[in-house]
Amino acid sequence: MKTFKGISASEGIAIGAAFRLDEPDLSFKPRKIEDVKSEISRLDEAVQLSKAELFNIHQKTLEDLGKYQAEVFNAHIAILSDPEFFSKVKSQIRNNNDSAEVALKSVSDGYIDTFESLKDDYMRQRAEDVADVMKRIMGHLLGVELHDPALINKQVIIVAHDLKPSDAAQFVPKYVKGIAADLGGKTSHSAIMSRTLQIPTVVGLEDVLAVVENGTQVIIDGTKGQVIVDPNQDQVDEYQAKIKRNEVHQSELRGLINKKTASLDGREAVLAANISSDSDVAEAIENGAEGIGLFRTEFLYMQSLKLPSEDDQFEVYKDVLQKMDGKPVTIRTADIGGDKSLPYLKMPKQENPFLGYRAIRLSLDKDEIFRTQLRALIRASAYGDLSIMFPMISTTSEFDQAKLIYRTERKKLIDEGTKVGQVKLGIMVEVPSAALLADQFANKVDFMSIGTNDLIQYVMAADRGNEKISYLYQPYNPAVLRLIKNIIDSCHDKGIPACMCGEMAGDPVAIPLLVGLGLNEFSMNAGAILESRSLIRSLDSREMITLADRSVSFYGSSEEVKNDVTHTLSGDNPKTYK
Repeated sequence: MKTFKGISASEGIAIGAAFRLDEPDLSFKPRKIEDVKSEISRLDEAVQLSKAELFNIHQKTLEDLGKYQAEVFNAHIAILSDPEFFSKVKSQIRNNNDSAEVALKSVSDGYIDTFESLKDDYMRQRAEDVADVMKRIMGHLLGVELHDPALINKQVIIVAHDLKPSDAAQFVPKYVKGIAADLGGKTSHSAIMSRTLQIPTVVGLEDVLAVVENGTQVIIDGTKGQVIVDPNQDQVDEYQAKIKRNEVHQSELRGLINKKTASLDGREAVLAANISSDSDVAEAIENGAEGIGLFRTEFLYMQSLKLPSEDDQFEVYKDVLQKMDGKPVTIRTADIGGDKSLPYLKMPKQENPFLGYRAIRLSLDKDEIFRTQLRALIRASAYGDLSIMFPMISTTSEFDQAKLIYRTERKKLIDEGTKVGQVKLGIMVEVPSAALLADQFANKVDFMSIGTNDLIQYVMAADRGNEKISYLYQPYNPAVLRLIKNIIDSCHDKGIPACMCGEMAGDPVAIPLLVGLGLNEFSMNAGAILESRSLIRSLDSREMITLADRSVSFYGSSEEVKNDVTHTLSGDNPKTYK
């Protein structure tokens, strides 16, 4: 028995037999060839076999997990179809008489080095895609069988050295009960996918793969960030009891799916879901979402090899609205830039991309892209209750410009005889200037939605991706809470909804404070909705108002606020501040 401590990437507990996701041995000896034509044919055959495999995996992933998870394989198929890449490989075979293996590795290493040298996280992830595809081709050239996670057909615990996004995209939750990996962090792409799939996951374990054999019993404690290899019977019994208690709790939560979200004293709120794809809607509905509070449309652009057309976008937006069957849907215009660049859209080099040319700033500058998206959204409005939200708004004039473009495109469509519905226009409040001028924005918009992920890092001047200053990412800091109160109060003064779509909306410590501050809509990961509904239904909003007033008026630190929330919910008397 051995216990490993790592990073909790996805909460939950799982017990099962280990399935080692080993890296295949793709080593080879460099050699020269004489028959160039035969060598190129060998390469072509390996490419076609790889493409056929990826088509099959794409289809299986689409059926089991949905469109969003399957998109990664479209990117891989696109690499296999890139004539420029394979022209370079074949040229090296012809010019140097290198084997297909040598030429493939040489060219792919060049691409990978280029991508890895870029600052942009999204473009660095393209290095992983190239490496994944080249590994598949190399396997066929060398006659080495690769283990495709999509083909796992029994319940297992995945144990890996480094979990690739393409691996995580293939996991079927009914078979993959838990994940343990030597490398990785909480915000890695694969960790985010494991949370989406609700698979208990611990990463950053350093050397767990070295001591685990296939079939070894493993316990994953995704809540504590702990992995137990070859546990004793007492430990197995302990964790099985925890799993049963959690199953009972989850079953009780399922009874809240169709219940109202209201506090003990009857104050109602809306619990909505954040989504990144039309395929995410089913999970939102299954978890009792009362609407979609944030549809991150930039993923439509990131998953494509070119700018998505008006018709392509219209079909996606229409699909989401129809699936929600009259429930409100808030769609954010594309937040491109920052950490979400597009390979086909040339962007200027920026020292501080999160503070630079992105979101509404890019949309207003490249208004042909913006107009295409708005036309698709306006057309889709005929099929449901649609709100459109503009991201990264800093000034009222930016909103005025965006609204003018919206009105212009709406009039054109109506003049063309297109059927359209009523649309509400709002902003994401994530820039301190917008938060401070919330009273002015409230005169112009139909609603505001607080994007806490960015707002907190801008207020605290702390990059949320920088581990060295992670202690400054403080959602309960009174400075942050005072800004949130100003936004909510400004909305209420003008009789418009105050919403939130950042991580804070589903935070069990923040929710009592937000209830006290009067937040109208909480939008979060679908998996957090029922737990949040249960919490809100246990609260008396009058007590939460007193709690929130203390938090914004007296306390000087985030920790003091957090302790007060904990004491209040447990029934203890909070510390009195004068």
